[in-house]
Amino acid sequence: MVLSCAGLSLGYPGHVVARDLSFSLHPGEVTAVIGHNGSGKTTLIKTVLGVNAPAAGSLYWTDPRPREIGYLAQLTEFDRRFPIRVRELAAMGAWRGLGFWGGVDEAARVRITAALKATGVEAIAEKPLHQLSGGQLQRALFARVIVQNAPVVLLDEPFAAVDQTTEAQLLELISQWAAEGRAVILVVHDLSSVLESCSHALLLGDGSGLFGTVEEVVTPENLVQYGYYSASQAAWFERASARHSAKAKGGVDV
Repeated sequence: MVLSCAGLSLGYPGHVVARDLSFSLHPGEVTAVIGHNGSGKTTLIKTVLGVNAPAAGSLYWTDPRPREIGYLAQLTEFDRRFPIRVRELAAMGAWRGLGFWGGVDEAARVRITAALKATGVEAIAEKPLHQLSGGQLQRALFARVIVQNAPVVLLDEPFAAVDQTTEAQLLELISQWAAEGRAVILVVHDLSSVLESCSHALLLGDGSGLFGTVEEVVTPENLVQYGYYSASQAAWFERASARHSAKAKGGVDV
């Protein structure tokens, strides 16, 4: 286990958005965080990151808190006018190891080039950020996370500005991180991504939350109860889940 939380409440002074959350994070697992707008998803990420203090309860790192935590914020929090190129953005992931005034050594250059190639932005490595599309910028930010090489990775809505092909490719990277033993928390809206790529889920809503395996948590009944879906949306999701399950088992579409 990497992280354990019990009785955790999220919020800001005078305003609590979610109470009494309990969940755990293990190496090699991808945990989805889902919920309606305002349910506390980004607040949770910032609390785990250490930017926000818990409103109540505690986070327990089973070993000393990781020196490095990979973090990818929502694109709306990123100022693409910052005057750097794609390669330099990826290189920022190596800063902790190099020191503020340290130059990029040969080992770091190899890691940076490999990360640019893995995310499909090697051909635009010299482009300034303001010339990138949303999808290109997201790929570049993934490259920075790869260079960080952190044991824990926090991703806040990483697919908001990408097409389905790019999303599938980035999900492959996330699955690779899990296979390497990293613990990943993924804030996501697309439940098909949750069903296919995540082992656990934390469903936030109505001031509380539910944690467990994806099969336990992501059910039509829970999605309605926690305000994520309406009854009609849940019925559609149930049919879609049945088709997904049949396809995964090699059965006939229903």
